[in-house]
Amino acid sequence: MNNEKTNYKKPFITITFLFFMWGFITVMNDVLIPHLKAVFELSYFQAALIQFAFFGAFFVISLIYFIISVSKGDPIAKIGYKNGIIIGLILCGIGCCLFYPAAGYQRYIIFLGALFILASGVTILQITANPYAAILGKPETASSRLNLAQGFNSFGTTLAPIIGAVLLYKVFSNGEITVDSLKMPYLIYGCLFFALAIIIKFIKLPSFVNTEKIEKGLGVLKFRHVVLGMFAIFFYVGGEVSVGSFLINFFGLENIMGMEEAEAGVFLSYYWGGAMIGRFLGSVSMGSITDATRKYIIMAGLSVVFFFVLYFITAIKIEEGIFSMQLVPFAKIWLFIVFLLINYLAFLVGGTKPSNVLTLFAGIVIILLLIMMITNGAIAFWSAIAIGAFNSILWSNIFTLAIKDLGKYTSQASSLLVMMIVGGALIPLLQGAIADSIGIQLSFFIPVICYSYLVFYGLIGYKVKNVI
Repeated sequence: MNNEKTNYKKPFITITFLFFMWGFITVMNDVLIPHLKAVFELSYFQAALIQFAFFGAFFVISLIYFIISVSKGDPIAKIGYKNGIIIGLILCGIGCCLFYPAAGYQRYIIFLGALFILASGVTILQITANPYAAILGKPETASSRLNLAQGFNSFGTTLAPIIGAVLLYKVFSNGEITVDSLKMPYLIYGCLFFALAIIIKFIKLPSFVNTEKIEKGLGVLKFRHVVLGMFAIFFYVGGEVSVGSFLINFFGLENIMGMEEAEAGVFLSYYWGGAMIGRFLGSVSMGSITDATRKYIIMAGLSVVFFFVLYFITAIKIEEGIFSMQLVPFAKIWLFIVFLLINYLAFLVGGTKPSNVLTLFAGIVIILLLIMMITNGAIAFWSAIAIGAFNSILWSNIFTLAIKDLGKYTSQASSLLVMMIVGGALIPLLQGAIADSIGIQLSFFIPVICYSYLVFYGLIGYKVKNVI
């Protein structure tokens, strides 16, 4: 058994870095949207095509994968997890490198094509790395490994706005916003993906064969909680991506904070940092620790530790090649600390039942969105950022509820649920069109509708009782 742990340690570290990288590159879109919006003088609707191209790839690739799976068998079972991961990394690298010619030709459509290829690679990584991380060890600790990997995914989403803002608006901008400032950052990202593909190629990874049978046909759709769960994934991803996509523009409103894009990009890290803290807390709250006192102490400790990690990361500044630390006074971020305390208390109230946690957290997000829409200044600003903390474990709870008691239909349901990530392509597009008509602040009623459905699913829709 000790030998087994030794064999799995290095592979799991490698897989965890994959989670970090795709979290990083996905959230770069939130920095990219205002950048390209300014360069190409786009409307909000046109800028939202960035998320449409990116998350549309999730739908297309997942659909193709699903069709192949139900007709000819699981492709990953045939080519292996390792080769699947390498293919995903290569596609990510190609997508990133295509930003260079896209910037050279200064064509928005080429950027969208590059994003589609990049997201296709991320989709394949999702399909391969998630189950691979789950089987790298004992079955009873699979959930723990996935939560840990997802925590580092959130760490990537936390760093991306800071690093992206520095690279795009400081290091490679030459004092002005142009498409040329995109060339080197994405070329660097592309090289990282290619390097990681080479490392994966030559590193020794355990070989697993997926022997699970995937049912043919669409029998899984007879389960009511699966169909309603598909819509829950659609609205969750759509709502989360939509909020993140327009936060920088929201922070720039004069009645909110009037921030420049570079500064707003840094504070976007607090949004994704809240999600990181929430995921680590969720991994403990929903975990196997039975001693309540010990669990609550660990959760409180994690919240404090990762808050300071976030606090010091966001203080890092690079101006004209000079590194410095510019700590934000606590007087300016005290509301964020209050929201983290509320997040901690919400975990205690929600307990370990996924449906209760889903209902409570989605309800709190609705309240925060309404505060964003009807208030101004710091209250609206930090309410928007706090949404990240309460988004943190909605995905895992929805997914768990949607595949409950499916038996042989579990794999087919998982494919359909991943396919519904397409909500991240369509909902931001809708909000962008609304924002062009009534303004960005009021347009957040679209995510309110999305999270209202999640409350319904947590209260009623998740129940396994009827078939359609």
